[in-house]
Amino acid sequence: MTKLPNPVDVHVGSRIRLRRMMIGMSQERLGERLGLTFQQVQKYEKGANRVGASRLFAISRILEVPVEFFFADMPDSIAQGDGNTVKKGMSEPDETSFVMDFVSSSEGLQLNTAFKKIGNQETRRKIVDLVKTLAAE
Repeated sequence: MTKLPNPVDVHVGSRIRLRRMMIGMSQERLGERLGLTFQQVQKYEKGANRVGASRLFAISRILEVPVEFFFADMPDSIAQGDGNTVKKGMSEPDETSFVMDFVSSSEGLQLNTAFKKIGNQETRRKIVDLVKTLAAE
C-alpha cells in the first residue's frame, strides 16, 4: 500500500510551485540555487517529499517571499486537522484547492497575468461574462 502525501506537505508544495511559476523560474533553476536536482524540487512541489525548515527558509529567500507565504490560504480542513489525515468520501473538492490548482497551472498563470493588465473594469466584467457563457456550453 502506497503512503498518501501529508496534506500540509501538498499545500506547501503547491505554494512553492505557484510562486516559482509567478516569477517565471524553472524547477531546474530553483534546484540549482538549492543544490538539488529538478526531480527533488518536483517531489517537494507534489508533496511527495517533506520540505525541512532550513530548506523552506532557503526557498523563501530564493523566491523572495516570507516563509508564511507557503502556509497562506491553507484550507481549514487541513489547518485544523492533525495534518496526517485525508478526508475520504463523496465530499465536494475544496474550492481553495481547485483555485490553487488552476492558478498554478501554466494556462491559469497566463490568463491571470493578462487579465490583470486590462485596465478597463467594464472590459474585465465582459470577459468574465464571456468565460461564464463558454463554461455553460
